[in-house]
Amino acid sequence: MPAHVAWTWAFVALLLLDLVLRVWLYSRQMRHVARHRDRVPPAFAGHVSPQQHAKAAAYTLDKTRLTLLEAVWGAALVVGWTLLGGLDALNRALLAVMGPGLAQQVALVGAFFAIGALLELPLAWWRTFRLEAAHGFNRMTLRQWLIDGLKGAIVGAALGLPLAALVLWLYDTAGALWWLWAWAAWMGFNTALLLLYPRWIAPWFNRFEPLTDADLRARVEALLGRCGLRSAGVYVMDGSRRSAHANAYCTGFGPAKRVVLFDTLLQRLGPDEVEAVLAHELGHAHHRHVLRRLVWLALASGVALAVLGWLSQQLWFYFGLGVTPSLDGRNGALALLAFGLVAPLAGTVVAPLLSALSRRDEYQADRYAARHASAGALAQALLTLVRDNASTLTPDPWYVRFFYTHPPAADRLARLGVSASGARP
Repeated sequence: MPAHVAWTWAFVALLLLDLVLRVWLYSRQMRHVARHRDRVPPAFAGHVSPQQHAKAAAYTLDKTRLTLLEAVWGAALVVGWTLLGGLDALNRALLAVMGPGLAQQVALVGAFFAIGALLELPLAWWRTFRLEAAHGFNRMTLRQWLIDGLKGAIVGAALGLPLAALVLWLYDTAGALWWLWAWAAWMGFNTALLLLYPRWIAPWFNRFEPLTDADLRARVEALLGRCGLRSAGVYVMDGSRRSAHANAYCTGFGPAKRVVLFDTLLQRLGPDEVEAVLAHELGHAHHRHVLRRLVWLALASGVALAVLGWLSQQLWFYFGLGVTPSLDGRNGALALLAFGLVAPLAGTVVAPLLSALSRRDEYQADRYAARHASAGALAQALLTLVRDNASTLTPDPWYVRFFYTHPPAADRLARLGVSASGARP
Protein backbone atom coordinates (compact mmCIF):
# COMPACT_ATOMS: atom_id res chain seq x y z
CA MET A 1 0.00 0.00 0.00
CA PRO A 2 1.43 3.42 -0.95
CA ALA A 3 2.50 5.56 2.00
CA HIS A 4 0.00 8.33 1.29
CA VAL A 5 -2.90 5.86 1.12
CA ALA A 6 -1.86 4.29 4.42
CA TRP A 7 -1.68 7.76 5.95
CA THR A 8 -5.16 8.61 4.65
CA TRP A 9 -6.61 5.53 6.35
CA ALA A 10 -4.69 6.29 9.56
CA PHE A 11 -6.00 9.85 9.51
CA VAL A 12 -9.59 8.67 9.01
CA ALA A 13 -9.18 6.21 11.89
CA LEU A 14 -7.82 8.94 14.18
CA LEU A 15 -10.66 11.28 13.24
CA LEU A 16 -13.30 8.63 13.88
CA LEU A 17 -11.68 7.56 17.15
CA ASP A 18 -11.65 11.14 18.39
CA LEU A 19 -15.25 11.76 17.39
CA VAL A 20 -16.56 8.45 18.79
CA LEU A 21 -14.77 9.06 22.09
CA ARG A 22 -16.22 12.55 22.35
CA VAL A 23 -19.74 11.40 21.48
CA TRP A 24 -19.47 8.64 24.10
CA LEU A 25 -18.29 11.06 26.79
CA TYR A 26 -20.91 13.71 25.96
CA SER A 27 -23.63 11.06 25.92
CA ARG A 28 -22.52 9.72 29.30
CA GLN A 29 -22.63 13.24 30.73
CA MET A 30 -26.14 13.87 29.43
CA ARG A 31 -27.47 10.53 30.70
CA HIS A 32 -25.85 10.93 34.11
CA VAL A 33 -27.10 14.49 34.63
CA ALA A 34 -30.62 13.64 33.39
CA ARG A 35 -30.78 10.59 35.66
CA HIS A 36 -30.01 12.71 38.75
CA ARG A 37 -31.91 15.87 37.84
CA ASP A 38 -34.86 15.22 40.16
CA ARG A 39 -32.90 14.75 43.39
CA VAL A 40 -30.51 17.16 45.04
CA PRO A 41 -27.43 15.33 46.36
CA PRO A 42 -27.79 14.94 50.15
CA ALA A 43 -24.61 16.93 50.80
CA PHE A 44 -26.22 19.99 49.18
CA ALA A 45 -29.72 19.70 50.62
CA GLY A 46 -30.70 22.96 52.30
CA HIS A 47 -28.37 25.02 50.15
CA VAL A 48 -29.53 24.16 46.62
CA SER A 49 -33.26 23.89 46.09
CA PRO A 50 -34.81 21.21 43.85
CA GLN A 51 -35.76 23.96 41.38
CA GLN A 52 -32.19 25.28 41.23
CA HIS A 53 -30.83 21.75 40.82
CA ALA A 54 -33.26 21.05 37.98
CA LYS A 55 -32.33 24.36 36.33
CA ALA A 56 -28.63 23.47 36.51
CA ALA A 57 -29.37 20.07 34.97
CA ALA A 58 -31.33 21.64 32.11
CA TYR A 59 -28.54 24.15 31.46
CA THR A 60 -25.89 21.42 31.51
CA LEU A 61 -27.89 19.23 29.14
CA ASP A 62 -28.38 22.08 26.66
CA LYS A 63 -24.68 23.02 26.82
CA THR A 64 -23.58 19.44 26.30
CA ARG A 65 -25.93 18.93 23.36
CA LEU A 66 -24.51 22.02 21.70
CA THR A 67 -20.95 20.90 22.45
CA LEU A 68 -21.77 17.55 20.84
CA LEU A 69 -23.09 19.34 17.75
CA GLU A 70 -19.94 21.48 17.66
CA ALA A 71 -17.78 18.34 17.79
CA VAL A 72 -19.62 16.77 14.86
CA TRP A 73 -19.48 20.03 12.89
CA GLY A 74 -15.78 20.38 13.68
CA ALA A 75 -15.07 16.86 12.39
CA ALA A 76 -17.02 17.65 9.21
CA LEU A 77 -14.95 20.81 8.69
CA VAL A 78 -11.71 18.84 9.08
CA VAL A 79 -12.90 16.39 6.40
CA GLY A 80 -13.96 19.30 4.19
CA TRP A 81 -10.59 21.02 4.49
CA THR A 82 -8.61 17.82 3.89
CA LEU A 83 -10.11 14.82 2.10
CA LEU A 84 -12.74 16.85 0.26
CA GLY A 85 -10.10 19.27 -1.03
CA GLY A 86 -10.99 22.55 0.67
CA LEU A 87 -7.46 23.50 1.69
CA ASP A 88 -6.02 22.44 -1.66
CA ALA A 89 -8.65 24.46 -3.55
CA LEU A 90 -8.00 27.57 -1.43
CA ASN A 91 -4.26 27.24 -1.99
CA ARG A 92 -4.68 26.86 -5.76
CA ALA A 93 -7.03 29.86 -5.92
CA LEU A 94 -4.56 32.11 -4.09
CA LEU A 95 -1.68 30.85 -6.22
CA ALA A 96 -3.63 31.73 -9.35
CA VAL A 97 -4.23 35.27 -8.08
CA MET A 98 -0.98 36.04 -6.27
CA GLY A 99 1.58 33.57 -7.57
CA PRO A 100 4.00 31.71 -5.28
CA GLY A 101 5.88 33.45 -2.50
CA LEU A 102 5.72 34.50 1.13
CA ALA A 103 2.77 36.87 0.59
CA GLN A 104 0.68 34.07 -0.87
CA GLN A 105 1.51 31.76 2.04
CA VAL A 106 0.58 34.39 4.63
CA ALA A 107 -2.62 35.07 2.71
CA LEU A 108 -3.40 31.34 2.77
CA VAL A 109 -3.06 31.25 6.56
CA GLY A 110 -5.20 34.36 6.97
CA ALA A 111 -7.89 33.17 4.56
CA PHE A 112 -8.03 29.75 6.21
CA PHE A 113 -8.71 31.20 9.65
CA ALA A 114 -11.14 33.80 8.33
CA ILE A 115 -13.21 31.18 6.49
CA GLY A 116 -13.06 28.85 9.49
CA ALA A 117 -14.34 31.60 11.79
CA LEU A 118 -17.25 32.34 9.44
CA LEU A 119 -18.17 28.65 9.25
CA GLU A 120 -18.26 28.45 13.06
CA LEU A 121 -20.18 31.70 13.47
CA PRO A 122 -23.73 30.24 13.45
CA LEU A 123 -23.04 27.93 16.38
CA ALA A 124 -21.28 30.70 18.27
CA TRP A 125 -24.34 32.92 17.74
CA TRP A 126 -26.62 30.12 18.92
CA ARG A 127 -24.59 29.60 22.09
CA THR A 128 -24.89 33.26 23.07
CA PHE A 129 -28.35 34.29 21.88
CA ARG A 130 -30.23 31.02 22.23
CA LEU A 131 -28.60 28.81 24.85
CA GLU A 132 -27.24 31.44 27.27
CA ALA A 133 -30.26 33.69 26.76
CA ALA A 134 -32.73 30.85 27.35
CA HIS A 135 -31.18 30.18 30.75
CA GLY A 136 -31.02 33.82 31.78
CA PHE A 137 -27.26 34.38 31.49
CA ASN A 138 -26.76 36.39 28.32
CA ARG A 139 -26.73 40.19 28.66
CA MET A 140 -24.98 40.95 25.41
CA THR A 141 -26.67 42.73 22.52
CA LEU A 142 -26.15 41.68 18.93
CA ARG A 143 -24.26 44.92 18.34
CA GLN A 144 -21.87 44.20 21.22
CA TRP A 145 -21.40 40.64 20.00
CA LEU A 146 -20.51 41.83 16.50
CA ILE A 147 -18.15 44.49 17.87
CA ASP A 148 -16.42 41.87 20.04
CA GLY A 149 -16.05 39.62 17.01
CA LEU A 150 -14.58 42.44 14.94
CA LYS A 151 -12.16 43.39 17.70
CA GLY A 152 -11.13 39.77 18.10
CA ALA A 153 -10.47 39.50 14.37
CA ILE A 154 -8.38 42.68 14.40
CA VAL A 155 -6.32 41.52 17.38
CA GLY A 156 -5.91 38.06 15.87
CA ALA A 157 -4.74 39.46 12.54
CA ALA A 158 -2.47 42.08 14.12
CA LEU A 159 -0.73 39.47 16.28
CA GLY A 160 -1.12 36.28 14.29
CA LEU A 161 -0.24 37.32 10.75
CA PRO A 162 3.20 38.81 11.59
CA LEU A 163 4.00 35.69 13.61
CA ALA A 164 2.87 33.49 10.71
CA ALA A 165 4.99 35.54 8.30
CA LEU A 166 8.05 35.09 10.53
CA VAL A 167 7.54 31.33 10.86
CA LEU A 168 6.98 30.92 7.12
CA TRP A 169 10.06 33.01 6.36
CA LEU A 170 12.07 30.76 8.68
CA TYR A 171 10.66 27.71 6.89
CA ASP A 172 11.99 29.04 3.59
CA THR A 173 15.37 30.35 4.79
CA ALA A 174 16.53 28.62 8.00
CA GLY A 175 17.20 25.14 6.62
CA ALA A 176 16.35 21.80 8.21
CA LEU A 177 16.23 23.26 11.72
CA TRP A 178 13.70 25.94 10.82
CA TRP A 179 11.31 24.44 13.37
CA LEU A 180 13.75 25.15 16.20
CA TRP A 181 13.89 28.85 15.31
CA ALA A 182 10.10 28.82 14.93
CA TRP A 183 9.80 27.33 18.41
CA ALA A 184 11.95 30.15 19.83
CA ALA A 185 9.73 32.72 18.08
CA TRP A 186 6.58 31.00 19.35
CA MET A 187 7.74 30.96 22.95
CA GLY A 188 8.87 34.58 22.74
CA PHE A 189 5.44 35.48 21.38
CA ASN A 190 3.62 33.69 24.23
CA THR A 191 5.83 35.25 26.89
CA ALA A 192 5.29 38.72 25.43
CA LEU A 193 1.54 38.09 25.28
CA LEU A 194 1.46 37.28 29.00
CA LEU A 195 3.01 40.66 29.68
CA LEU A 196 0.99 42.67 27.16
CA TYR A 197 -2.47 41.12 27.50
CA PRO A 198 -3.50 42.51 30.92
CA ARG A 199 -2.44 46.08 30.19
CA TRP A 200 -3.03 46.55 26.46
CA ILE A 201 -5.36 43.91 25.02
CA ALA A 202 -7.93 43.04 27.70
CA PRO A 203 -8.93 46.71 28.26
CA TRP A 204 -9.95 46.91 24.60
CA PHE A 205 -12.78 44.47 25.36
CA ASN A 206 -13.72 45.33 28.94
CA ARG A 207 -13.44 48.16 31.43
CA PHE A 208 -11.09 47.50 34.34
CA GLU A 209 -11.30 49.81 37.34
CA PRO A 210 -9.24 49.60 40.53
CA LEU A 211 -11.12 48.15 43.49
CA THR A 212 -12.64 51.17 45.25
CA ASP A 213 -14.47 49.62 48.23
CA ALA A 214 -12.33 50.89 51.13
CA ASP A 215 -13.07 48.04 53.53
CA LEU A 216 -12.57 45.39 50.89
CA ARG A 217 -9.43 47.10 49.63
CA ALA A 218 -8.03 47.04 53.18
CA ARG A 219 -8.79 43.31 53.36
CA VAL A 220 -7.05 42.77 50.02
CA GLU A 221 -3.97 44.73 51.08
CA ALA A 222 -3.78 42.78 54.34
CA LEU A 223 -4.15 39.51 52.44
CA LEU A 224 -1.38 40.44 50.01
CA GLY A 225 0.82 41.32 52.98
CA ARG A 226 0.14 37.96 54.68
CA CYS A 227 0.89 36.13 51.44
CA GLY A 228 4.04 38.11 50.73
CA LEU A 229 2.93 38.69 47.15
CA ARG A 230 2.93 41.70 44.88
CA SER A 231 0.68 42.43 41.95
CA ALA A 232 0.06 45.21 39.48
CA GLY A 233 -3.28 45.78 41.18
CA VAL A 234 -6.69 44.32 41.93
CA TYR A 235 -9.29 45.33 39.37
CA VAL A 236 -13.02 45.03 38.90
CA MET A 237 -14.15 44.05 35.40
CA ASP A 238 -17.54 44.93 33.94
CA GLY A 239 -18.45 41.33 33.17
CA SER A 240 -22.14 42.09 33.74
CA ARG A 241 -22.28 43.86 30.36
CA ARG A 242 -22.04 40.48 28.66
CA SER A 243 -23.07 37.75 31.06
CA ALA A 244 -24.66 37.05 34.42
CA HIS A 245 -21.94 34.50 35.21
CA ALA A 246 -19.53 35.46 38.00
CA ASN A 247 -15.83 34.70 38.11
CA ALA A 248 -12.37 35.87 39.12
CA TYR A 249 -8.94 35.25 37.66
CA CYS A 250 -5.28 36.13 37.89
CA THR A 251 -3.65 37.12 34.63
CA GLY A 252 -0.27 38.24 33.44
CA PHE A 253 3.22 37.32 34.51
CA GLY A 254 5.80 38.85 36.79
CA PRO A 255 5.28 42.59 37.39
CA ALA A 256 2.36 42.68 34.95
CA LYS A 257 0.29 40.24 37.02
CA ARG A 258 -3.23 41.47 37.81
CA VAL A 259 -6.02 40.05 39.91
CA VAL A 260 -9.40 40.59 38.27
CA LEU A 261 -12.79 40.30 39.98
CA PHE A 262 -15.99 40.34 37.94
CA ASP A 263 -18.48 42.95 39.10
CA THR A 264 -21.06 40.15 39.24
CA LEU A 265 -18.83 38.39 41.78
CA LEU A 266 -18.84 41.43 44.07
CA GLN A 267 -22.61 41.64 43.78
CA ARG A 268 -23.09 38.07 45.00
CA LEU A 269 -20.40 37.48 47.62
CA GLY A 270 -19.71 39.06 50.98
CA PRO A 271 -16.32 40.59 51.85
CA ASP A 272 -14.99 37.47 53.59
CA GLU A 273 -15.99 35.32 50.60
CA VAL A 274 -14.41 37.72 48.10
CA GLU A 275 -11.25 37.64 50.22
CA ALA A 276 -11.25 33.82 50.12
CA VAL A 277 -11.73 33.77 46.32
CA LEU A 278 -8.90 36.27 45.95
CA ALA A 279 -6.71 34.11 48.19
CA HIS A 280 -7.41 31.20 45.84
CA GLU A 281 -6.23 33.27 42.87
CA LEU A 282 -3.14 34.33 44.80
CA GLY A 283 -2.53 30.66 45.47
CA HIS A 284 -2.09 30.13 41.73
CA ALA A 285 0.48 32.93 41.72
CA HIS A 286 2.29 31.66 44.83
CA HIS A 287 2.65 28.16 43.40
CA ARG A 288 3.74 29.55 40.01
CA HIS A 289 1.07 27.70 38.10
CA VAL A 290 1.30 30.13 35.16
CA LEU A 291 5.05 29.60 34.93
CA ARG A 292 4.60 25.84 35.17
CA ARG A 293 2.08 25.89 32.33
CA LEU A 294 4.44 28.01 30.27
CA VAL A 295 7.10 25.33 30.74
CA TRP A 296 4.64 22.63 29.70
CA LEU A 297 3.70 24.72 26.67
CA ALA A 298 7.37 25.04 25.77
CA LEU A 299 7.92 21.28 25.93
CA ALA A 300 4.73 20.35 24.07
CA SER A 301 5.19 22.96 21.33
CA GLY A 302 8.84 21.97 20.91
CA VAL A 303 7.90 18.34 20.34
CA ALA A 304 5.03 19.31 18.02
CA LEU A 305 7.22 21.59 15.90
CA ALA A 306 9.94 18.93 15.69
CA VAL A 307 7.35 16.46 14.38
CA LEU A 308 6.07 19.11 11.97
CA GLY A 309 9.63 19.76 10.79
CA TRP A 310 9.91 16.13 9.77
CA LEU A 311 6.40 15.76 8.34
CA SER A 312 6.77 18.90 6.22
CA GLN A 313 9.45 17.09 4.19
CA GLN A 314 7.30 14.01 3.53
CA LEU A 315 5.21 14.11 0.35
CA TRP A 316 2.89 11.39 1.65
CA PHE A 317 1.85 13.72 4.49
CA TYR A 318 0.38 16.20 2.01
CA PHE A 319 -1.09 13.79 -0.54
CA GLY A 320 -2.64 11.65 2.20
CA LEU A 321 -4.61 14.70 3.38
CA GLY A 322 -5.82 15.67 -0.06
CA VAL A 323 -3.28 18.46 -0.53
CA THR A 324 -0.93 18.91 -3.49
CA PRO A 325 2.44 20.33 -2.35
CA SER A 326 4.48 22.72 -4.45
CA LEU A 327 7.45 21.23 -6.27
CA ASP A 328 9.67 24.19 -5.34
CA GLY A 329 9.46 23.19 -1.67
CA ARG A 330 7.59 26.32 -0.51
CA ASN A 331 4.98 24.43 1.43
CA GLY A 332 5.28 26.08 4.83
CA ALA A 333 1.69 27.32 4.98
CA LEU A 334 0.28 24.01 3.75
CA ALA A 335 2.38 22.12 6.29
CA LEU A 336 1.32 24.39 9.18
CA LEU A 337 -2.37 24.26 8.32
CA ALA A 338 -2.48 20.53 7.55
CA PHE A 339 -0.64 19.77 10.79
CA GLY A 340 -2.97 22.12 12.66
CA LEU A 341 -5.93 20.08 11.40
CA VAL A 342 -4.42 16.74 12.40
CA ALA A 343 -2.66 17.51 15.71
CA PRO A 344 -5.83 18.30 17.76
CA LEU A 345 -7.00 14.72 17.18
CA ALA A 346 -4.54 13.69 19.86
CA GLY A 347 -6.09 16.20 22.26
CA THR A 348 -8.86 13.95 23.55
CA VAL A 349 -6.34 11.20 24.30
CA VAL A 350 -4.14 13.45 26.46
CA ALA A 351 -7.11 15.38 27.91
CA PRO A 352 -7.32 13.26 31.11
CA LEU A 353 -3.69 14.05 31.97
CA LEU A 354 -4.03 17.78 31.29
CA SER A 355 -7.33 18.00 33.14
CA ALA A 356 -5.91 16.09 36.13
CA LEU A 357 -2.95 18.47 36.32
CA SER A 358 -5.30 21.46 36.19
CA ARG A 359 -7.53 20.01 38.94
CA ARG A 360 -4.44 19.40 41.06
CA ASP A 361 -3.55 23.08 40.71
CA GLU A 362 -7.05 24.05 41.81
CA TYR A 363 -6.84 21.88 44.91
CA GLN A 364 -3.46 23.42 45.69
CA ALA A 365 -4.86 26.94 45.32
CA ASP A 366 -7.80 25.97 47.57
CA ARG A 367 -5.43 24.78 50.29
CA TYR A 368 -3.48 28.02 50.01
CA ALA A 369 -6.71 30.02 50.35
CA ALA A 370 -7.75 27.99 53.41
CA ARG A 371 -4.44 28.82 55.11
CA HIS A 372 -4.43 32.54 54.32
CA ALA A 373 -8.15 33.33 54.46
CA SER A 374 -11.09 31.18 55.60
CA ALA A 375 -11.91 27.67 54.42
CA GLY A 376 -15.54 28.22 55.42
CA ALA A 377 -15.78 31.46 53.45
CA LEU A 378 -14.21 29.81 50.40
CA ALA A 379 -16.68 26.93 50.67
CA GLN A 380 -19.57 29.38 50.91
CA ALA A 381 -18.28 31.26 47.86
CA LEU A 382 -17.98 28.01 45.89
CA LEU A 383 -21.53 27.03 46.81
CA THR A 384 -22.90 30.42 45.81
CA LEU A 385 -21.08 30.40 42.48
CA VAL A 386 -22.09 26.81 41.72
CA ARG A 387 -25.72 27.68 42.42
CA ASP A 388 -25.81 31.04 40.63
CA ASN A 389 -23.82 29.81 37.60
CA ALA A 390 -26.13 26.78 37.30
CA SER A 391 -23.25 24.30 37.49
CA THR A 392 -24.36 20.71 37.76
CA LEU A 393 -23.75 18.95 41.06
CA THR A 394 -23.90 15.50 39.44
CA PRO A 395 -21.39 15.32 36.57
CA ASP A 396 -20.47 11.98 35.05
CA PRO A 397 -17.16 10.73 36.56
CA TRP A 398 -15.64 9.87 33.19
CA TYR A 399 -16.63 13.24 31.76
CA VAL A 400 -14.94 14.86 34.75
CA ARG A 401 -11.74 12.89 34.12
CA PHE A 402 -11.52 14.09 30.54
CA PHE A 403 -12.87 17.64 30.54
CA TYR A 404 -13.12 19.13 34.03
CA THR A 405 -10.24 21.54 34.59
CA HIS A 406 -11.80 22.42 37.98
CA PRO A 407 -12.84 19.70 40.44
CA PRO A 408 -16.57 19.19 41.03
CA ALA A 409 -17.97 21.20 43.92
CA ALA A 410 -18.46 18.17 46.16
CA ASP A 411 -14.82 17.15 45.78
CA ARG A 412 -13.53 20.66 46.49
CA LEU A 413 -15.66 20.96 49.61
CA ALA A 414 -14.52 17.55 50.82
CA ARG A 415 -10.86 18.55 50.38
CA LEU A 416 -11.55 21.74 52.31
CA GLY A 417 -13.13 19.72 55.09
CA VAL A 418 -16.39 21.68 54.88
CA SER A 419 -19.86 20.16 54.56
CA ALA A 420 -22.14 21.83 52.05
CA SER A 421 -25.14 21.06 54.20
CA GLY A 422 -23.55 22.95 57.06
CA ALA A 423 -22.85 26.09 55.08
CA ARG A 424 -24.96 29.20 55.25
CA PRO A 425 -28.06 28.83 52.96
